[in-house]
Amino acid sequence: MARFAVAVVGAAIVLASQAVALPSPPSWFWLRHKPKSPGKPLECDRASFESILPAGATLEQVTAVPLNGSYGEGTADIPYPTNPTGLPALCAVTVRVESSPTSSYRFGLFLPDEWKGKFLAIGNGGFAGGINWLDMAPGPHYGMATVSNDLGHNSSVTNLTWALHNPEAQSDFGWRAQHGCIVLGKELTRAYYGGKRIHYSYYNGCSTGGRQGLRELQEFPDSFDGALIGAPAWWTSHLNNYVTKVGLYNLPVNDTKHIPTTLMPVIAAEVVRQCDGVDGVTDGIVSSPELCTLDFSKLLCNATIPSNITTLSNTTSPSCLNPDQIQTAKNVYSDYYSSIDPGKFLYTGLTLSSEDQWFILLGGTEPSPFGVGYERNFLFGDPTWDWRTYNDTIIAYAEQTDPGRSTAAKFDIHPFKRRGGKMLMYHGLADGLVPTKGSEYYYNQTVDVFGGRLPAVTDFFRMFLIPGMQHCWTTPVDAPWNIAGAFQSGVMGSDVWSVPGFKDKRHDALLALVDWVEKGHPVDEIVATTWKSPTNYTSGVLRQRPLCPWPLKAVYDGVGDVDEAGRWLVRWRAFTDVE
Repeated sequence: MARFAVAVVGAAIVLASQAVALPSPPSWFWLRHKPKSPGKPLECDRASFESILPAGATLEQVTAVPLNGSYGEGTADIPYPTNPTGLPALCAVTVRVESSPTSSYRFGLFLPDEWKGKFLAIGNGGFAGGINWLDMAPGPHYGMATVSNDLGHNSSVTNLTWALHNPEAQSDFGWRAQHGCIVLGKELTRAYYGGKRIHYSYYNGCSTGGRQGLRELQEFPDSFDGALIGAPAWWTSHLNNYVTKVGLYNLPVNDTKHIPTTLMPVIAAEVVRQCDGVDGVTDGIVSSPELCTLDFSKLLCNATIPSNITTLSNTTSPSCLNPDQIQTAKNVYSDYYSSIDPGKFLYTGLTLSSEDQWFILLGGTEPSPFGVGYERNFLFGDPTWDWRTYNDTIIAYAEQTDPGRSTAAKFDIHPFKRRGGKMLMYHGLADGLVPTKGSEYYYNQTVDVFGGRLPAVTDFFRMFLIPGMQHCWTTPVDAPWNIAGAFQSGVMGSDVWSVPGFKDKRHDALLALVDWVEKGHPVDEIVATTWKSPTNYTSGVLRQRPLCPWPLKAVYDGVGDVDEAGRWLVRWRAFTDVE
C-alpha cells in the first residue's frame, strides 16, 4: 500500500481529533415549510415571507432588486461596507433568528429571478460579524440562491469584545449561525420558488470562512454537495494561540531579536533570490518553497549583501539582520512544538515567501488581536489577561474547552464522502496570516484517516497550493492568484464576479467544483490569473498558470512564453514520499 506524505508538515505526527457533540438546535431547524399555494412561487414582499417564517425568526427586510441594481447595508455593516453593484434581478431578504434566549444572528438571502435550482452559502472573515453581501453577489450570477450570516454580531475582523462572558455568542460564531442560516435559508428558497427542489448545494469561504465550511461538512455532511474551502483557519484551539506565540518571537520591540517591519521586505527579497529558481524557472515567484533551504548567513550584517538588497528607501534602517534577528526568522519558519511535552506538535510555521505579510502577526508592540483577543475574550474571559504570561499549557486548555465549538479538526469525513460530497481546498503559498502548512497538515491527516491511500481521498477531496498568493487573495510578486475564490471578486470591484474574461470551469474554481459534482469530471487543474495591476482586470492579463491538485505540480516545459498556462506540464512533487 502506498503512503503519501507532505514532508514539510511532518506526516509521522498523528493527532487524534476529539469529537464533541453539539447542542441540539432549536426545533424549527428541522421543520419543512411549504408555500401557501403549493407549486406557485411567492411574491418578493413582506407578506409572503412573514407567512412562512418559523417561530423565533423575524423578517427585517424584503427588497426587489432590479437588473443591474445594488444591494447591501453600507457602512452599517462594519466589516463589509461595500454594497455589490451590477446585480441580476433578484429578491433580497434579511432575517433575524433567535439562537438562544440571550442571543440572535442575522442572515441575508439573494433569490435570483433566473434560478437554476442551486443553493450557495458564503463564509466570513476573521472574527468579523456582518452579512457578507459583497461575497454573496457572484452567487445570483451563477443562478444560485445565496446566503450569508453575521455570526451573531457586527464588528471588525479584529474586534472580539462581543465574545466576552458570552458563550451563546461564541456558539453562534463557532457553528450555530452558519448552520442555522443554511437550514432556514434552504427552506425559504424552496418556498419562494413554489416548493421546487434544490438540486445542488454549494459553499464558498476563505480563512474563517474556510473554517466555517469545514466545520459544517464535518458535523452536517448533508449540507453541501460541493465545498470550496480557502486558507481555512480550521484549528481554532491551536491556531489562535500560535498567533500569540509567533508574535512573542518578535517581542519586545526593544530587544535585539526584534525584526522591524522595514526589514521584512529585505528578508522577502533574499528568499526570492535564493528560492525562486529551485522550480526551474526564474520569474520572481517562489513556486516550490519546500525545495529551498534558505542560507540565512546571506542576511547577516557581516555578510556580502547581494546588489538587489540595499538600504530601503525612506528609512535609515539597516538592510541586514543581526544573529538574534536571524534566530527570530528561523523561529517563524519553524513548526511549533511544546516546551512542556517535548516532541508534541502544536502548529505549523510560516512558509518561505510569506514574508511580505509578516507585519500582520509580527508588526505590533503586542501579539496580534487574532491571538490575544481570542485568549482574553473567548478562552479566559479576562480582558486584562497579560500576553506576557503565555505558555504552552494554554493550548491544552483551549483544546479541552474549545469555546463556541469552533474548531474544525475532524479528519474523518467519511460521511461527507459517502453522501457524494466533493471538496476543493486551496491555499496561497505566500500566506503570512494562516500558515499554508496548516492546510497541508489537514489534508495529510485526512489521507492518514483514509488508510494512507491517496486515491481514497482524491476521488472526493483535492488541495491546490497557489504560488505567490497571499492570504485569500492578491500577490506581491505578480503571481497568478485569482481562481474566483472567496473575497477575490470583491477586491477587484463591486460588480465583479467569477474571473473577469475567463468565466469558465478551467479558470473559475467554483465552476470547476460544480462540474465535478454535477457531471463527474474531477478537477485536474485550475488556471490562475493575474493582471498587470494585480487587482485591476482592466490593466490587462499579465500571467496565467495552471494549478495542480497535490501531490502534482505544474512545471514549465522550457518552450515558449512562460506566462502562458499552456507552457506548463504536470509532474509529481519532489517532496512526495512514496513507500
